[in-house]
Formats: sequence, structure tokens, C-alpha cells
Amino acid sequence: MKVDKLSIVIPAYNEAATIHLILNKIKDVQLTNDVKKEIIIVNDFSKDHTATSIKEYMDQNPEMDIQFYEHEKNKGKGAALHTGIKKATGDYLVIQDADLEYDPAEYNDLLNAVFKGGADVVYGSRFVSSSPHRVLFFWHTIGNKFLTFLSNIFTNLNLTDMETCYKMFRTDIIQNIELKEQRFGFEPEVTAKVARVPKIKIFEVGISYYGRTYYEGKKIGAKDGFRAIYCILKYGLFRR
Repeated sequence: MKVDKLSIVIPAYNEAATIHLILNKIKDVQLTNDVKKEIIIVNDFSKDHTATSIKEYMDQNPEMDIQFYEHEKNKGKGAALHTGIKKATGDYLVIQDADLEYDPAEYNDLLNAVFKGGADVVYGSRFVSSSPHRVLFFWHTIGNKFLTFLSNIFTNLNLTDMETCYKMFRTDIIQNIELKEQRFGFEPEVTAKVARVPKIKIFEVGISYYGRTYYEGKKIGAKDGFRAIYCILKYGLFRR
């Protein structure tokens, strides 16, 4: 499988404190087979200085291929991803949160599934890896595993981490899927819809996870879990 460029799509909301740190990590990654990096940042109408931080970083690192887009109102993570996906020009694209919970050094682990297995889609699982994992919330883990189990019932996949941020897609495939969910319903919706693409090859690889607390800026909550259940039924059971 030939891959010349990887698009890295970053939805950002109130991440002024960490956005430069994650960009530094992306900058330091040398992708396997000399794959080039295209960074697409979508600022979802942040209330802090996220936009200023990004623009300053771009001025200080002109050699990096960074595209920056802004929403005129807050629409949600899913909406920011929709914008970034549409703008991607790489052969594959990967989703990267603007916080420090996921390590860009592991892009190559995802790409290896493409080069060695011909994967069209690769999920990074936090539950099948021996890499470091920060110990945090018991009920979040139970909730994630329940949502993945419920999703698998309708997709007939055997994923271990449907809710993972790290999802890598062949760009032409994901750009041809109509996505509707504006917020955290993106994960079950995109999973249900890629699972129905004829002859698609979906892989899963273990990744590390450095989760953060609500005090540190974690945004997803219980209501998002209920929304995920609704989306699993909506896009899995009723197939809309």
C-alpha cells in the first residue's frame, strides 16, 4: 500500500495550554517510509487563547505544513472533525486530540497496519496494549467497554475500543461517507458507517493512553455516553 502523505486532523476547543505541546510532538515524529505530514487544525470557537497560540506556533514553525480553520460558533468535536476531514489531502488521515492523552509517536504503529496488512481503517485500542496507561476512572472504562460491546453487536466487528480518539482512515473512504453527528456521537456513527463499506479492511492496534482528569480539562461526560447509546441504535439498528 503506497502512502505519500498523512493528514493529521486536530479539533481544538479551549486547548491554549497544550496545543503547542502536541504540535511539538507531531513535529518530532519521523513517519515510516518518509510519509509526509499535513496538519489540519480546526478551532471550534474556543473561549480562551487557542487561536492565538496556534497562529503564534505557525509563525514560529513556517516549515511545517499546518492548515488552520475556525468555526464562527461552537459546533462540537464532531463538527470540527467534519471540517478537517473535508480539507484533508493526504492518502490517509488520522484524528488527533489537542490534549496530551494520545502520543503521536504511535502514528507509525497505525501506519504499519496499512503497509503490512493493507488496512483501510485502523483503530488504536487503549485496552490491548502493554504500553503505559494512566490509571483514572473505573466507570469510564466500564462505560467505554459497554459502548464498544453494544456497537459491535450492530456492526459485527470485534473492536475493543470503539471510543478511541486514534482512528486512521483511507481519506477517499471517509470523505465519501456522510457524517451527521456534531459532537461526541461521531465515534459510534463513523464506526457504524465504515463497517458497512463493502470489502473494507479494518484493523486494530494497541496504543498507550495518558488520560486527564476533569480538573485538567477532560470534556466528555455521562450525557455523552447516553448520546453514544442513542447513536449506536440510530446508525446501527435503524441504519440511517
